[in-house]
Amino acid sequence: MSDHDSPSQVARGSFLARLGAGVSGAGGWLTAGLPEASAQSAAGGTGRFQPARHAQDDWMDSLPGKHRFVIDSSSAAGFGAALLYANNFLTANESYALKDPDAAVIIVARHFSTPFAYKDAIWAKYGTQFTGMTALNDPKTKQPPIVNVYNVPGNDSLASLGTTVDAVTKRGVHFAVCQMATRFIAGLLAGSGGNADAVYNELVASVVSNSHMVAAGVVAVNRAQERGYTLLTAL
Repeated sequence: MSDHDSPSQVARGSFLARLGAGVSGAGGWLTAGLPEASAQSAAGGTGRFQPARHAQDDWMDSLPGKHRFVIDSSSAAGFGAALLYANNFLTANESYALKDPDAAVIIVARHFSTPFAYKDAIWAKYGTQFTGMTALNDPKTKQPPIVNVYNVPGNDSLASLGTTVDAVTKRGVHFAVCQMATRFIAGLLAGSGGNADAVYNELVASVVSNSHMVAAGVVAVNRAQERGYTLLTAL
């Protein structure tokens, strides 16, 4: 302190000196942790999450397309809406000068939408039981369907507004069909004392074109998003 320094100047200088020392110490403490954090990141401990890949889902990567879209359905109305949304998605992409193969589209059929992934022959045999599950009658006859109503052209009163399964499959849409629901349905159809395995095999052999049996519809929804598909839920 010089002869001309006031007591307040001395106190201020002392405070700033202590503050500077504290900041230096804090800086050293903060930077000391950086190598460890960097090492953890490099080791994957705190890095970006990467989902595991399974061979059962590789078909999702085999679909061509610059844009990936998965539509989840779990009810009769949801399945019809999924058909409509898939068709609308492909049509709207035409304004981007894109063609159908530029999009990879998957419709998930699970829970009570699962029967609509089966062909007409199955509906002719089990239509009454399916109606008990889906609560959807044939809009024309008002009776349990004997065909897959979502593959009949002109059914404009349904949630699909007339868009059919065949129409979207021709545009390249694929279906992920719930194996868990199919097994459950097979058990109901077989009834007590029936051969549920035989019915299950019958259902699996009669899925619509571009179908893939998946362990469960909810799993397919998860795996598709992990492989870059964006999700829309059809209600």
